[in-house]
Formats: sequence, C-alpha cells, structure tokens
Amino acid sequence: MPRSARVTTTTTTTTTTTTTTGPKESFSKQNKAAVSMVSGIQGSLCVCVAVLCLYPSQADQSCLDRQQVLIAIRQMQQFLKGQESRFTDGIRIMKARLSALQKSITKPPADQVTATSCPPLEAPKHGKMFGSKYSVDHEVHFFCQPDFQLVGSNSRLCQSNGQWTGQPTECKAADWSTLSDSSFSRKARCAKIERTQHCSCDAGFHMSGSSENSMCKDVNECEVYQLDGVPSLCVHTCINIPGSYRCSCPPAYKLLSDGRSCEDIDECATSQHNCTRGNTCINTGGAFQCVNPECPKSHGNVSYVKTSPFQCERNPCPMNSRSCHHAPKTISFHYLSLPSNLNTPVTLFRMATAAAPGRPGPDSLRFGIVGGNSRGQFVVQRSDRHTGELILVQPLKGPWVTEVDVDMSEYLDRTFQAKHVSRITLFVSANEF
Repeated sequence: MPRSARVTTTTTTTTTTTTTTGPKESFSKQNKAAVSMVSGIQGSLCVCVAVLCLYPSQADQSCLDRQQVLIAIRQMQQFLKGQESRFTDGIRIMKARLSALQKSITKPPADQVTATSCPPLEAPKHGKMFGSKYSVDHEVHFFCQPDFQLVGSNSRLCQSNGQWTGQPTECKAADWSTLSDSSFSRKARCAKIERTQHCSCDAGFHMSGSSENSMCKDVNECEVYQLDGVPSLCVHTCINIPGSYRCSCPPAYKLLSDGRSCEDIDECATSQHNCTRGNTCINTGGAFQCVNPECPKSHGNVSYVKTSPFQCERNPCPMNSRSCHHAPKTISFHYLSLPSNLNTPVTLFRMATAAAPGRPGPDSLRFGIVGGNSRGQFVVQRSDRHTGELILVQPLKGPWVTEVDVDMSEYLDRTFQAKHVSRITLFVSANEF
C-alpha cells in the first residue's frame, strides 16, 4: 500500500436490549450482543495498532493515540468483566430454579410421607417387652411369664409409615385342663378282621378300656421321661399337650431350633435395654444391668482418677507417704454372668502383669482375695510365674449378685513396688443354663 494512502477505520456500534424473558433466552441475546460489540471494538483496536506500527506518520490522522488505545482496552476489560458476572449470576439462578423444580417433582404425596417413629407400645399383662426404641426399622419383642401363652405377635417392627407390623400381644393363662375331655382322650379306631376286633390309637396316645369300649388316652411325656425330678425332654419347662409335648423358656430367653434348649437374649447387643447415657449395658442371664463404676473417694494423700469406663488410676503420691504408695495403683472393674449351680471347680478370672518398655518388670508376684469372700466360695492360685487365677469352688445359686476383690502385688528384689486390684461382680442367673 502506498505511504500516501489513507486508512479509514469503521467502528460498528451494537445496541444491547434486555427483556424479561426466561434466563436461557436472556443469556442468548446478551451473549450475541456482547459478541458483536467485542468483535467491533476488537476490529477497531487491531486496525489502530496496525496503523501505529506501519504508518506512524498517518497514525494521528486515522487512529487513536496510544493513551486512548489503553483507555479503550481497559473499558473493554471492564465490559467483559461485567458480562462474565452477569453470566455467572444467571447460571446460579438457573441452577436454583432447576433444583426447586426437581424437589417439587420428587416430593412424595402427603399420604406417603415417611414417618420417623411409631407410637409407644406397652408390655402385656403377665409378660415383658424388650426394646425401648420406637424409631423406624427397630424391633420390640414380647415374652410371657411361665404358665401363660402368648397370643398375637411375639415381635413387631416399626415401619416407615409409622405403623407397627403384626398384631397386638396378649399373655393368656395356659389351661390345658379344659381340653381333657375333647383332646386328651378320644375313641379308638377299631375294625373287625376275621371276626376279631382290632383297635389302634394315634402316636402319643395309649389304649384304655375294654375291647368293646376302647378309648385312646394321652400319654404324658413330661411325666414318663422325668427322672429324679429333673425334666429330660426340655432344658427348662415341659408342657404336655394332646398327643405330644412342647418346651417353653423363661422370659428373656428364646427356644432354639432343637425345640428343647433355651438361649438367653442379649438385650445389650440388640439394643433392647434402657441404659441411659454414661452407663454401660451388661448382659446377664434373662436380664441386663446398667453399670457405671466409680472410683474410691479421696482419703489422706490417696486419690484416684477415672481413666476409662472400667478403670481408675491413683494420682502421684508424695515421696514420704508410705500409705499412699501401698494403696492400689490401679483399680479395674469386671462383670461376669453365670448360670445357677455351676459345676465347680471352675476358673472365672485371670490376672497377669507386663513390664513397661525400657523398665524392669517385677521378679515376684503375690495374689490374694481382699474382699467379698465371706462364704469361702472363691480361692486364688498361681497358674504360672506371672499369672494368678480366681477359682469358684462352691456352686452359687441364683438369682444373686456378689462381688469379690482380687489383688496382685508386685515385688522387685523382695521390695514392694505396686499393688493392683480387680473388683469382679458376678451376676448369677436364676436358671441353670
């Protein structure tokens, strides 16, 4: 191009109009307008920069000076920043509207709203209920006292609609005597074969009466198989029924698949307890206990701090306090559940010691019972160099709760080092299983 040639720059101006249409249409129009404006300004700036570089003598006549170009660039940057902010706000609004639309579509009808709990239930008369939580997907279980029959559902589940499954539970007295006439005796099945009458009874019945008036009477299996007053057919209770028998278990036990054995229901594992916060649930035979052992009260220079739910540790002693150094360094709490009349002797508990890393351990241990053995049911003996055992030597008859304290003293070079006490609580069940 000749140097005398004149460069003419044309700047296209675009007017942006905003309407109150939906976000999508507004964004489309604004973006188109912004693109047109940016394209026009960009074209003008490119022409001006070219004139400044190639034809400095003509720049003043045909284009903006450098300061004006910089101002134009800043204005365009501000414009793009504003467009970007509007675009981001529009995206945010669109997302909020889409979320609201989605919630309105997926919201269940009023008659299908999911409940969080079910109405409280009560234990039936002459029975017990296990389970104190009434929230969705939790179960409660019902048991009747001996000589009572459970009518209804023995367990019920809280459903998401706020209703319990199953039927209301009752415990009705089991009175088999009312069935004696109709069920515990019946006519024999007889037939004449070659002029001889032959009669027979169903299993569980025996023949009674003359050949002309034969009757089938129930066999009481619970009495037939009873030996020395102990029922052998059932672990707990044998109930005679017409033609057979059935076994029952005490409350808080369930009958196993063999039809004769009973198993304790662990209320702690199945959340069927009512222990409050801060207490620990201990399962026992046919029940549960809520425990929260406390450390001994301070006396003299001796004081304790609870370092875990079942252990207390003595605070540091003054150097010249002999009584403090001879007080138990640790006191631990242990809970055992035992059946009634357990065969003896039997080992219940073991104590042992271990040296801390980098410190010499005791070379001698002494074990003893320091409390709770007034009846002489327990003894302590050493099983090896570092272990002592608590042994039950007399049967315990339940229901009964008793405690026994066992101490372990550590010696190094015949010098007393420390004492540790284990407080063992025994929950003896009323049942022998």
